[in-house]
Amino acid sequence: MDIEHDRVLNPDEDAPKPGSGLVLASETLPPTINLLPVETRPFFPGQAIPLVIGERWEPTIRAVMNTEQNIVGVLLLRDDAASLPTPTDFHRMGTACRIHRVQKADNQLQVLIEGLQRFRISEWISRKQPYTASVTYFPETRYADVQEIKGYAVAIINTIKELLPLNPLYGEELQLFLQHFNPNEPSQLADFAAALTTASRKELQDVLETVRILPRLEKVLSLINKELEVARSQMAIRKQVEEEIQGRQREMFLREQLKAIQKELGISKDDRTAELDEFRARIAELEVPEHAQRRLDEEMKKLGMLETGSPEYAVTRNYLDWLTSLPWGVHTEDQFDLARARKVLDRDHESLDDVKQRIIEFLGVGIMRGEITGSILLLVGPPGVGKTSLGRSIAEALGRRFYRFSVGGMRDEAEIKGHRRTYIGAMPGKFIQGIKETGSANPVIMLDEIDKVGASYRGDPASALLEVLDPEQNDSFLDHYLDVRFDLSKVLFVCTANQLDTIPGPLLDRMEMIRLSGYLTTEKLAIARRHLLPRQMKRAGINRSQLRVDRAALRAIIEGYAREAGVRKLEKKIGAIVRKAVIELLDNAETPIRVRKDDVVHYLGRPDFRAGKRLSGIGIVTGLAWTPLGGDTLAIEATKIHEHSRGLKLTGQLGSVMKESAEIAYSYAMAQAKKLGAGSEFFAKAFVHLHVPAGATPKDGPSAGITMTTALLSLALRRRVPVSLAMTGEITLTGRVLPVGGIREKVVAARRARVKTIIMPQANEGDFEELPDYVRRGITAHFVSRYTEVARIVFPD
Repeated sequence: MDIEHDRVLNPDEDAPKPGSGLVLASETLPPTINLLPVETRPFFPGQAIPLVIGERWEPTIRAVMNTEQNIVGVLLLRDDAASLPTPTDFHRMGTACRIHRVQKADNQLQVLIEGLQRFRISEWISRKQPYTASVTYFPETRYADVQEIKGYAVAIINTIKELLPLNPLYGEELQLFLQHFNPNEPSQLADFAAALTTASRKELQDVLETVRILPRLEKVLSLINKELEVARSQMAIRKQVEEEIQGRQREMFLREQLKAIQKELGISKDDRTAELDEFRARIAELEVPEHAQRRLDEEMKKLGMLETGSPEYAVTRNYLDWLTSLPWGVHTEDQFDLARARKVLDRDHESLDDVKQRIIEFLGVGIMRGEITGSILLLVGPPGVGKTSLGRSIAEALGRRFYRFSVGGMRDEAEIKGHRRTYIGAMPGKFIQGIKETGSANPVIMLDEIDKVGASYRGDPASALLEVLDPEQNDSFLDHYLDVRFDLSKVLFVCTANQLDTIPGPLLDRMEMIRLSGYLTTEKLAIARRHLLPRQMKRAGINRSQLRVDRAALRAIIEGYAREAGVRKLEKKIGAIVRKAVIELLDNAETPIRVRKDDVVHYLGRPDFRAGKRLSGIGIVTGLAWTPLGGDTLAIEATKIHEHSRGLKLTGQLGSVMKESAEIAYSYAMAQAKKLGAGSEFFAKAFVHLHVPAGATPKDGPSAGITMTTALLSLALRRRVPVSLAMTGEITLTGRVLPVGGIREKVVAARRARVKTIIMPQANEGDFEELPDYVRRGITAHFVSRYTEVARIVFPD
């Protein structure tokens, strides 16, 4: 038999009438039936529902329609059933159904079926499609007036009545049920109520497999009560949402009415008028210069004529917002109190007495003048010595607001002078942003890492800084975004740098330089005890009663793990100890935890630096070097390789300047060997190797000239140089000793290395004398102008 589109296969049955043809005797239903699976939920006796199935089940439908009664068994598939089910994927209990109509549309079969009776598979006959099995039926029994059953039935009916007002769909289902079934039949009522719920397929299959009426009624009553709770929750949520929507609609309606009333009374303001009034209110509290006021009037007039939806309106509105947010004429009052300034600097910074004195002198000049204007300070020193925190302390000492930004790596000139308003997302430069953020026209603005400003095709920020940091020009600073001149002459600029080599000369010329050298061990110890350790303990949430670190332990950390000029690494090591102490405290360790010198290795591992004997011997001389991280000592070694031919070999990754310095030293030593007491025979025959450890570290500069000359002379004289002596200075071919830089850092490095005697150029005597007493204490300095003086000091006889 062919199945065609919209074809009625049983024309004798116009429409299904559930229950009208209910078969009560199992003998009238065929003992062997074809089986059809469903995936979503099981069918119940008494249901008449259209079923949509795929074309692959067409052979089964054909087989059913070829039977006399058109009976098919509908069974629910298990949860883990395959896409092409096998007999093991079927539940064994299902519902025998009569097919009333079949239609084919869109590669699917629409089958109208009517549930008749429960059945259980007794034996599989065909395990391939069309599936066939012999089944056992479970006809329903008509019950007399059993009070317990009647009580369950009444409870189910009452629950359904409560569901009716909550969801109108329940009413339609109930109406169909009452048209075809007797509500006093508990079996039909139980199946109808179960089918009415949105219970899970597992729960519904459990009801279908419950043949006995009383347990089935219990399960159905539980499911219908759950459905009632869900419906009540949905109704409450729906009611809440409707109330919120009605409230918003009412509020919007009232607002529109209020706007209409205000408009009628002439007291309403649109968004544009409100913004213009806000801008005018800001200006009224400021002392706006005449040229800026003219621009403001022009822009506000323009804003009043623009439509609020136009792009130009947003650009003009943002521009006016920036222009009226700047503190025109707003200045904080400086606190000219030197005693307070000293107290703030001493509180925040240990030692640095010379630097703090320079700052006090700078503030004192400002007090004498009555104002601090046109000043640009440059703090130069290694990382971690307190440059940034000094700037913050200066602001606090003056009572000014503080704004900091880093120019390191900055490559766009617009970061300094702003973007032009024609660009999307344009905004002012960092200086105008800082002025707005501080709300004052005379803040302290710090430019961090000014020695690391870059340059690219977008411009040269270092050149853009020339206008900002020039006291003769910054009283009329022009930002590209504002396009209105702003007075920056009252701003105190504080810049920081690690070195001066990369700062352009014209920019460096505009700044007053203050150098910060590295800290000595005793200074680091004081900083660690008074600042670093308390700060790390506070961050970790512990106090002194829980953790104590001995002075000897702190000194061991400084000398073994943190020898750099600053204190950043020292703070990291202290933080590591504090964190490990916290873990011990959480593991119920005894308090207080005390960290002694011998415990440092346990907390931090093996030291990065080990106290060892400095190199000494013939041809070995200690030099003093400057690095961006501070000063350091440098051992220079010279040795004779052979006497087959004379010559000089250089190693140690030396730069071009240092190689030239070594060649000058070799030439001078060889030319003046007889005069220096070495004789000319040594250099006439010897092939000399000069090495500067460590080989992996690049080195350059002329300051090792006299050191390398001394190493060569020591080798020629076969005499040792005292290990407690170090030197620095540039040498010329005629033996003159020229001045070098970084004296403070070098002296600090010598003191850290326990050097007792230093030789340096005569021209650097002033630099040495400017050093604080505590740095110079215990060091004997010799100042020389010619190398012959160096030779007499090193080799006195």
